Amino acid sequence: MAEIRILNDGTFDDEISAETPILVDFWAEWCGPCRVIAPVLEEIAEEQDGFNIGKLDVDHNPQSAAAHDVMSIPTLILFKDGVEKMRLVGAAPKHRLMQELAEYI
Repeated sequence: MAEIRILNDGTFDDEISAETPILVDFWAEWCGPCRVIAPVLEEIAEEQDGFNIGKLDVDHNPQSAAAHDVMSIPTLILFKDGVEKMRLVGAAPKHRLMQELAEYI
């Protein structure tokens, strides 16, 4: 089971630099598509192992979002050893998300 972690500007760099890959969901409370993808990420977290899932509220943590050129939300970025490996912008169905992640996890 993957762990869902709540990230902030203070913890972001440490979390993405960890040995375990982390899929970061850049989201905001007011974002409709963000609310659509949230339960999909929870499902994936329950079913998968080998990577963690992080959630970063861009309204409260603008530095991390800006540092990684997040222009629209939701944006999902998979980081491994601090390096971006995959980026998906917009809400995607679970099967598409798993296809995108497959080569990295």
